[in-house]
Amino acid sequence: EEVEQLVTIPIEQAVSGAQGVRRLRSSSAIGISLVWVDFDWNVDNRAARQLITERLSTAAGSLPSDVEPFMAPTSSIMGEVMFVGVVGTENTTPAELRTLAEWEVRRRLLGLPGIAQVVPIGGEVAQVDVTLQPDRLMQHRLSVDLVLDALSEASRSRAGGFSVRGAQEYLVRVVGRADDLSELASIAVAHRDGVAIRLADVADVSFGAKVRRGAAAVDGEPAVVLKVQKQPHANTLAVTSTIESALDDVARTLPEGVSLYRKGFRQADFIRVSIDNVTLHLVEAAVLVVLVLMLFLMSWRTTLISLLALPLSLVAGLVTLSWLGASINTMTLGGLAIAIGELVDDAIIDVENVHRRLRDNHALPASERRPILDVVRDASQEVRSSIVFATMIIVLVFLPLFFLSGLEGRLLQPLGVAFVASIVASLLVALTVTPVLCYFLLGGGDVEANVKEARFAAWLKGGYRRVLERLLRHPRLVGALSLAGAVLATLALATFGRTFLPTFNEGSLNIAAATAPGTSLETTEAIVSRLERYLVEHPAVTSVIRTTGRAEKDEHALDVNFSELEVGLDLSAGDREAIFADVRSHASEIPGLAVTVGQPISHRIEHMVSGSRASLVVKVFGPELSELRRLARQAEAAMGTVDGVVDLSVEQQTVIPTIAIQPRHEELAAFGLTPGKLTSLVEMSLAGEELATYWRHNRPVPIVAHLPHAYRNDPTLLIQLPVDRQAERYARLGDLCTIDKTLGPNLINRENSQRRIFITANVSGRDLRGVAEDVERTVRSAVPLPAGYHVELGGEFEQQASASRTILGLSVLAVLGIAALLFMAFRSARDVMLVMLNLPLSLVGGVAAVALGSGVLSIASMVGFITLFGIASRNGIMMVSHYRDLLAEEPTRSAEAIIAGSVDRLVPILMTALTAALALIPIALASGDPGGEIQGPMATVILGGLLSSTMLNLLVVPPLYAALSK
Repeated sequence: EEVEQLVTIPIEQAVSGAQGVRRLRSSSAIGISLVWVDFDWNVDNRAARQLITERLSTAAGSLPSDVEPFMAPTSSIMGEVMFVGVVGTENTTPAELRTLAEWEVRRRLLGLPGIAQVVPIGGEVAQVDVTLQPDRLMQHRLSVDLVLDALSEASRSRAGGFSVRGAQEYLVRVVGRADDLSELASIAVAHRDGVAIRLADVADVSFGAKVRRGAAAVDGEPAVVLKVQKQPHANTLAVTSTIESALDDVARTLPEGVSLYRKGFRQADFIRVSIDNVTLHLVEAAVLVVLVLMLFLMSWRTTLISLLALPLSLVAGLVTLSWLGASINTMTLGGLAIAIGELVDDAIIDVENVHRRLRDNHALPASERRPILDVVRDASQEVRSSIVFATMIIVLVFLPLFFLSGLEGRLLQPLGVAFVASIVASLLVALTVTPVLCYFLLGGGDVEANVKEARFAAWLKGGYRRVLERLLRHPRLVGALSLAGAVLATLALATFGRTFLPTFNEGSLNIAAATAPGTSLETTEAIVSRLERYLVEHPAVTSVIRTTGRAEKDEHALDVNFSELEVGLDLSAGDREAIFADVRSHASEIPGLAVTVGQPISHRIEHMVSGSRASLVVKVFGPELSELRRLARQAEAAMGTVDGVVDLSVEQQTVIPTIAIQPRHEELAAFGLTPGKLTSLVEMSLAGEELATYWRHNRPVPIVAHLPHAYRNDPTLLIQLPVDRQAERYARLGDLCTIDKTLGPNLINRENSQRRIFITANVSGRDLRGVAEDVERTVRSAVPLPAGYHVELGGEFEQQASASRTILGLSVLAVLGIAALLFMAFRSARDVMLVMLNLPLSLVGGVAAVALGSGVLSIASMVGFITLFGIASRNGIMMVSHYRDLLAEEPTRSAEAIIAGSVDRLVPILMTALTAALALIPIALASGDPGGEIQGPMATVILGGLLSSTMLNLLVVPPLYAALSK
C-alpha cells in the first residue's frame, strides 16, 4: 500500500487526462510500481512517449527522493518475436551461463536493427558479496555507515588531467580499481589507535549471486531464456532472419558445452506458414478462374483477354501497397486472394458483350455489317457505366474497414487496402486494355470462328429461357417466397453466437501456471516442474520453454509464484483441442497449481486488448482490498456455473505472510536515529545495497554489501540485529522496533485510478458473446454489491461489442451509399429497389453458410456480409441496366425485352459469380489453417451469399421487374 500511495498514485495523477489516453492501468507490489498508459490507436507512438516524458518530469517532485521512474523501451508484449535459450552442461555454473547470455548473446542482439529490447531471465546474476559481520563490527566499534562509505570509494579510477614534460604530454590516471578480491578486502575502512582496520576484518568478501526472483528452463532443464522484442513497425520476418544470422555467429564463439536453444516460441514460424498457405490459396483460386473461363467461352482468345486482367490487377495492387508503405503479409495477401475472382469480372463483362455483339454483327448480311472497330467500341461503351458503378459500389462497401479502430482495424485495414487497390486496377484494365485486345484478337482473322458461341453457354441459355417464361407468369409467388427467405435469414442471423476474432491455429500453446501467492521461487519451480515433465514427454510437444517469476529488466514483472510456458506442438500427432483438454486435465491433478491454457499470439492479443491473459474478464472495482477479494470469490463461484467457461481464476491479489517492523519512536529518538535511517539499515541488511563496481574480465560486477543471509531467512535473528549510532553505542533492532509476523497484500492493481480485481476465464464449446451475456447476468444476480463498488465486463467481449456497433453503423451508411450511387445511375426508385433486392437475397446464402459452419459470427464474418452486399449488387446492375436499354428500343414489348435481356446477361452473370465464388472455395475450406483464420469466415459468408444472390437474382428480379413495368 505504501508503494501505491507514494509512487503509483502520484504517477497516475500526473499522466491521467493526457490527450489520447483511453485507459490507465497500474500494478503495485513490494519494491515495484508498474503503470501502463494505453493510448488510442491513432496516436503516434513517439508523440505519446514525449507526452508521458513531460508528465513524468512534473511528477518527480511528488515522488520519494530514491524513486526515479523510467519508461520501458519502445515495444510491447506483441513485439515479442522470439525466445532464445542458453543451455549449459552440469559443469557450467548458473552464474557463468547468465554472464554468457548477457554479454555474448544479449549484447549482440541489442545491436541489430529493429530490436527494441532483449530481456534475460534465469541463471544467476553475478555480484561481489561483502557480507558484513555484526559481531566483528561491534568488536571494532565501527558503524555500518562508515564501512559503506569506504566501500563506495573502494574500486574507482579517475582521470587526473595531464602533465607536460618538454615536448611530451602525459595523461594522468589514478588507478584505484581493485584487480582482485584480495585487494578489495584489504582496503582500509577506518583507523583505530593508528592501526588500519581493513574490510576483511569486519566482512567476508567473495563472489556470489544476486538473490533470485526469476528462473527459466528449456525442455525441463535449467537455462537462461532471452525474450527478444522488436521495435514497432519493424518487419517480423526480416528481424527474425537478422536474429538467426547473428545467433549462427554467436553459436560458433560459445564455450564448449554451451549451446543456444532455438526451437522455442517464434512468431515468424506462424507468419511463414500463414503466408505460404495464403499464397497457395491465391494460386488455387487463379487455376479455378481459368477453368471457369474455358468452360463458358471455349476460346483461348477470350480466355486470354479476360485472364490478362488478373496479373495486371495484382501487380497494380502490389505497387499500390508498396507506395502506401504496406508490407506483404497474410492480410494483404488475403485481400488479394479474396479479390482474385473479382479481378476478372469487369474484363469478363466487357469481353462477353463484345463477343456477343461481334457474333450478332457477323450474323447480318455482309452489306449490313458494321466496321469491327465500331462494334467493339459500342459494345464496350454499352456496359461501361454498369461496370463503373458496380466497381464503385464494391469499393464503397469496403470503406467501413478504414473506419474501424482498435485491433480489428489494424488487422483488416491492410486487407481492405489490397482488395480496393486491385479492384480499382481491374476496372482500369477493363476500360483500357480489354477493348484493345478484343479488337485485335476477336476482330482479326476468322471472325466467325473467333465469336462462335460455346455449346455449353447455348444450352444454358435455352434452359434459362424456358424457366423464365414460366416464372414471369407468377411474379407474386416468386416475390413472396423470396421475401420469406430473406425474413427467415434475418431472424436466423439474430440467433447466431458472437465472438471477436476467430480462433487462431498457431500450432503452439501458452500456459500460465500459478501457485498460491507467497510461495517461494524454489517451491513454485518444484510444483510447475511436474507439469513441465508431462509436457516434455507428450508425443505432440516439440519444445517447452518455461519462465518463472520476474526478469530483472522486464517491464511485465511477475511474482515468483507465477510461471509461463511456451509449448511448441506437432499437430500431426494429435488434435489441438484434444491437446488443450489433456493439458487442462493433467494440470488439474497437480495440487496447488492453477493454469490458463491459450496460444502465444492470441494470449498477447488478449493482453493488449484488455490487460488480462484471458478472453473474458469480470472486473470488480472498489476501495477496500478485503471487500474486493470477497466479491471476486463470489463472482468466481457464480461464473463457474455458466456453461462454456474454462480456465476460471481470480487474479492473485491476496494477503501473504509478511514481517512488519514498526519503529518505537521514543526509543528511536533517544538513540538518535530517524525512522528513515532505520529503514535504510534494514533494507541494506536484508536486500543488500550496491555500492561500487568490480571489473572482472573487463565486465562490470556490482559490489553489494549486506548482512549474512541468516538474518533474512530467520525472522528471530532480526531481533538480534545490531543497530549502531556512529559507533558510539549499539542497540538491538528488537530494542528499537516491534517485529511481528502478519499478513499484507501481495499486489494492488488499479484501472483508471480505481482499485480493481480481475476474474478471468476462457471460453470453450460456445460463442464468446453468449457466454459473456450469461456471465454478466449470473454475476449481477448472484453478487450483491455494496455502495462504492461496481462490476464491468471486459476482455475480448468488450472489443467485440464495440467493433460490432461500429460495423453495424458503418454498414447502414454503406447501404445508403449503395442506394445513392444506384439512383445516380438509374434515376428511378423502382430500378434502385430491384437492384437493392440483391442485398436480402445474398443474406440467405451468407446466413446458411454461417449456420452450416460454426454458427458463430466474428468480426471477420460481419465484414464479409458488408463486402457481400457490394459484390452481389453487380449482378442486379447488369440485369436492370440491360433491361432499360432494351425497353428504350421497344417499350411496348416489356416481357420479351426482359426475357431477352435476362438471357443475354445469363452467361456474364454466371461467369462473374462463378469466378468469384470458386476463387473463394480454397480460402473457405482452409478457415482453420494458419493464415486463413480471418479470411476464411469472410470467404465463407461471401461464397454462400454470392451463390444465393446469383441464383435468386436470375430467378426473382425478372418476374418482379416485369410486374412493376406494367
